[in-house]
Amino acid sequence: MFNKGEYVVSGNKGVCSVEDVTTLDILGVDKKREYYILKPIYMAGSTVYIPVDAAEESMRRVLSRQEADELISGISNIPLITITNDKLLEQEYRGCMKSNNCKEWIKIIKTIYLRKQKRLEAGRKVTAVDAKYFRMAEDNLYGELAISLGMTRGDVEHYITEEMEHQTV
Repeated sequence: MFNKGEYVVSGNKGVCSVEDVTTLDILGVDKKREYYILKPIYMAGSTVYIPVDAAEESMRRVLSRQEADELISGISNIPLITITNDKLLEQEYRGCMKSNNCKEWIKIIKTIYLRKQKRLEAGRKVTAVDAKYFRMAEDNLYGELAISLGMTRGDVEHYITEEMEHQTV
């Protein structure tokens, strides 16, 4: 059970605040079924309704500070995606995004970062698919880590880079 005021991650909406847990008075909706009313932090004006009895499938708590620090310190151990077929690769990206898992988002970011470097060295552009999933993975990861670490999304990338440099020294 999630509580009012708690931060959660909900599917493709990213980090949300639990605004309320209540029944809905909407035509065609079971009046006895309880719903979480979520407000996405980074999507102003948006509201998400998740049935309490189905929440485990589409919601999870935001990482704690300790979990976020452990995730960041383990980034170098998170494997790359090794699929080379572009169609299968996009399916893998999609699956990683749907997993709602920070490690899967990091896999995407690491894989696409290296693919981008290779393509640019070869004088080629980044693919539209890579650009799309890179942005989505960064938005989700940095949005969640910003809440966990008590900083802005813009500061998260810098913080991760600094932490990675400390690990390699």
